[in-house]
Amino acid sequence: MNTFQRVAKGVNTVMRPLMKAPVVGPMLGKSMTTVTYTGRRSGRTISLPVAFKRQGDDTVIIGVAAPSQKTWWRNFQPGPEPITVELDGVARTGAGVAKVGEKGTAVIVTLDAPSS
Repeated sequence: MNTFQRVAKGVNTVMRPLMKAPVVGPMLGKSMTTVTYTGRRSGRTISLPVAFKRQGDDTVIIGVAAPSQKTWWRNFQPGPEPITVELDGVARTGAGVAKVGEKGTAVIVTLDAPSS
């Protein structure tokens, strides 16, 4: 594990409880969420805090800062691959696809219709 990965792991460890805290959590919830997916090679269930942006009712865009230093987003290449995104305290399932372009790297999540 390199220095970047150790720092990221530490930040993730701090962010998860903060995102559930009564005062700070709702503020962070506007731009931060937890995603859960199954590792393509390891088969392990992985949960990570990420920054996101909603696009309409059924699309979530997760920007990947420093993609060359991170590997999680590669689980969604070529995609689509299953992913769960926590939005407004509700776990929503969907399919994620990693896109690499001139504007950067992102995982685009198309959410499944909410269950009734």
